[in-house]
Formats: sequence, C-alpha cells, structure tokens
Amino acid sequence: MTTYIKKITGITLAMLLTISISSCEATKNANNKQKGAVIGAAGGAILGAIIGNNVGKGGNGELGAAIGGVIGGGAGVLIGNRMDKQAQRIENELPGAQVERVDNGIVVTFDENSGVFFDTNKYNINAQSQATLDKLSNVLADYPDTNVLVVGHTDSTGDDAYNMTLSKNRAYAVTNYFTGRGLSASRFTTHWFGEEKPIADNTTADGRSKNRRVNLAILPNDKMIEDAQNEAGN
Repeated sequence: MTTYIKKITGITLAMLLTISISSCEATKNANNKQKGAVIGAAGGAILGAIIGNNVGKGGNGELGAAIGGVIGGGAGVLIGNRMDKQAQRIENELPGAQVERVDNGIVVTFDENSGVFFDTNKYNINAQSQATLDKLSNVLADYPDTNVLVVGHTDSTGDDAYNMTLSKNRAYAVTNYFTGRGLSASRFTTHWFGEEKPIADNTTADGRSKNRRVNLAILPNDKMIEDAQNEAGN
C-alpha cells in the first residue's frame, strides 16, 4: 500500500502529495492525538491539503467555514485519537487511497491511480470506482459523528468554464453516490474548483493526471466535538 502522509500543524500550509511514505503510516506515528493538546485555533492546514499551494488565493471562505478551526486541549487529544482510528480503517479498506491526517481531520485524495476516477469528459461513477466508494461508505457509516467535504478538480485541458462544470459534476457524483448509499445528506458539503487549484504541472501528462482529482476531508462534527469537550472536562 502506498500512502501519502504529511503531519501538519495549524500554522503550516500544506503542499499536497509531495511526500511518499510507506504503507499504513497514518497512525504509525499517531502523535496527532498528542499534538491536539497544543495546536492553535486556526484550521487552514486542511484547506491547504485540499487545494494545494493556492490556499492563499481568494474564494476559500465557504470551505474554511465548513472545515472550522482546530480543537486543542484535552478535547483535541480525544478527537485526534478517534480520527487516527478512522484514518487507519480507511487505509485498511482502501489500500490504493492517498490518506493524510491533518489537524483534527482526515484528507483522502482520489485520482486516476487511487481508486476513484472518471473517463475522459465523463462524470458518472464507473464500476471500479463504485467498489471503492462502497467500502468508504461503510467506513463513514461506522463513524457517524463526522462530516465530509467533497471537492472536485480538473486539469487545464479544455475550456475554463467547461472544466468548472465538469469538476462540479464529478464532485456531486461522489456526494450523491454516498447519499444514495444511505448516508445523511446533512453530513456533506460539496465544492469544486475546475482547473483553478492545480497541485502539479499541467504541462506534463503525469501532472495533469494528479490534477484530475476529488478530495474528501473528513471532519469531526458538532456532536463529536461536544462529547470530547465533555469527556475532557473543557
């Protein structure tokens, strides 16, 4: 299993997919739950993991609101522990997925090499992708105290407006697949950027394949946060 992991604090902007680490590392160094006690209140690292090095450019307010801030103190320790376990479960179920533990959340990236992909100019979920999303649906069902942010991207081939619509359709295809499997629509926020947020060089075939991606950020919901705060005595 190949997994891309980068542990990032709340004051660091992430460049997604730049470090390749051996299998099942999301919890091998599972000190995220310990770091939760000292992380600050800013949650921009998850945003950076989703949209790469363009995090500082405009139009990210809605995503930031969906992600929220990093929870520190004893509650952060407890949430970190729970999210570590969920990240490990995702790695076990989806050996091809790219999984990151970032702050109090999990970022899962699907591209042409990692389990969920789309035919050229298409946005329907094909049979191979269905099998992957079915497994992830089961994990999400077992962890109901999390919300999911789905974000779609394309490469720069083709018209800007067309790519924006294509990334929207692909992101909603993933969201709708999950809700069609019985997961509550209230858990999901869906966003898209077309070709605006590349993480790799669009002048190369390999770079374009990395840019054609869908990110999922799995985040603690209000209930998990409240339960952790009560348990920690915050």
